[in-house]
Amino acid sequence: MYKFRLLIVFIGISSISFSQTKKKTDVNTDIDIVKVYTQVVKEGYGTPQVYKELANACYFKSDYKAAIKWFEKLFETEKNIDETLLYRYKQSLKAMGLYSENNVYFAVGGIN
Repeated sequence: MYKFRLLIVFIGISSISFSQTKKKTDVNTDIDIVKVYTQVVKEGYGTPQVYKELANACYFKSDYKAAIKWFEKLFETEKNIDETLLYRYKQSLKAMGLYSENNVYFAVGGIN
């Protein structure tokens, strides 16, 4: 009986340690969305949605220079400008030291 209990404990510990060392691969963490969407734009398939995704991705990566580029491209192609996007654009400009009250996109969106 003692050997049986020892065997059960050993199997339980082995299965727990094996399950903890097994790594599950998440393909979404290995994909750089900026690279993918930049390639899409280079191939001529740029849309307002792609520009929005690029601008937001660059903004959240703190790549403000690229974010400004994609926000402006989005604003050139999209007439309905979301206030959140304008705010992120403004913050990107401030981070780069390029903020100006006379920015044409602030006049359109009404953000100051």
